[in-house]
Amino acid sequence: MAMHMAMEVDQADDPRLQAYTSIREKDLTSGHGARFIIEGKVTLETALRRGRFKLESLFLAASRLEPLADLLAEVPADVPVYVAPQDVMDTVVGFPMHRGVLACGIKGEIPFPANFLDADAKTGGPSTLLMLSDLSNHDNVGACFRNAAAFGADAVLMDGQCCDPLYRKAIRVSSGASLWLPYAHGGTGADMVHAAQAAGYEVWAMTPRAKAQTLGTLRVPEKLAILLGAEGPGLPDDLIAAATPVRIPMSSGFDSVNVATAGAITLAHVFGARESP
Repeated sequence: MAMHMAMEVDQADDPRLQAYTSIREKDLTSGHGARFIIEGKVTLETALRRGRFKLESLFLAASRLEPLADLLAEVPADVPVYVAPQDVMDTVVGFPMHRGVLACGIKGEIPFPANFLDADAKTGGPSTLLMLSDLSNHDNVGACFRNAAAFGADAVLMDGQCCDPLYRKAIRVSSGASLWLPYAHGGTGADMVHAAQAAGYEVWAMTPRAKAQTLGTLRVPEKLAILLGAEGPGLPDDLIAAATPVRIPMSSGFDSVNVATAGAITLAHVFGARESP
């Protein structure tokens, strides 16, 4: 395939680069609205080869053009590729962009968990969902997506208190999994739990509480939703009470691990149980 025709840009105030201006400031304040930003070669490759979101444009440092020639050949013809000297790119972005690789994607409509479950109901075979409640840390959300992808979860459902999995750092931490793994976002944690149960899922509320059943002693159901709460406070009482409380066994005097780690342990256990003959 021929390399995508790139358009050279030499002015930081070029209006075609508006989506890429002051990226860090937008990340910390109002966000990017209907768009999101992808950073780095690995995530761009995922977006092009596996992603489910439409790309609006690419923005590259001039030094990256030749090394990425093979990948750029896969960019759709209607997606412009803008190329600028490194100093111009840094000025546009607002900080040194060492990777020199950015892309802008279009979010489209992201469904609420209940709507997602209504539209995407599986009629047969085992199914695993990862459900997140009140996770505001982008690293944790990204890691949860990566774990969900690694251990075969069908989708990630998040309540409205969770941060956007298409935040630039969350995408990077997820190794691009949030670009292709189906997800839903919005509403309350209780709504999400009830919707999963109405769709036939047993919900495991992961908690270190002593009265919870121990992971490994439970039969893995055909349809399982694993519910994780915020780092620190964990799941609220009402969500634990609405589901099956499950704890991960660990050393005496230590009762918890990072939320993404808890998700990985549980997902790996379920994956292994499903893979066993």
